[in-house]
Amino acid sequence: MGDPKNSVYFSNVKDGDTVPRIFTYKFEVTGYELSPAKDGLKEGSGHHHLVIDGPKAFVDKGEAIPFDASHKHFGKAQSEGELELEPGKHKLTLQFANALHQSYGKEFSKTITVNVKDS
Repeated sequence: MGDPKNSVYFSNVKDGDTVPRIFTYKFEVTGYELSPAKDGLKEGSGHHHLVIDGPKAFVDKGEAIPFDASHKHFGKAQSEGELELEPGKHKLTLQFANALHQSYGKEFSKTITVNVKDS
């Protein structure tokens, strides 16, 4: 399931899956620890972010992940998140980042495409 050392992945959905409009996505990380953003910067730790229909497959290493409608932050160290998406094809990027929301880059990202079915 991806690189055993350092990686993130979705544990309950894979590339090309069809999902309902409202779906709970489950996130995993290997090699680093999940840690709430409020705990501050800690080496080898961070939290998940979900980029919806982003411009590219990952957020560049060190770049801060924006707070907007297409970037969901899971700063309490959640390992899942519910999304409601319009029917059609969507690109979802799981991106791991540090307590300052600075991306860990390509190594800690996973992009899949899902087909959201009309309820």
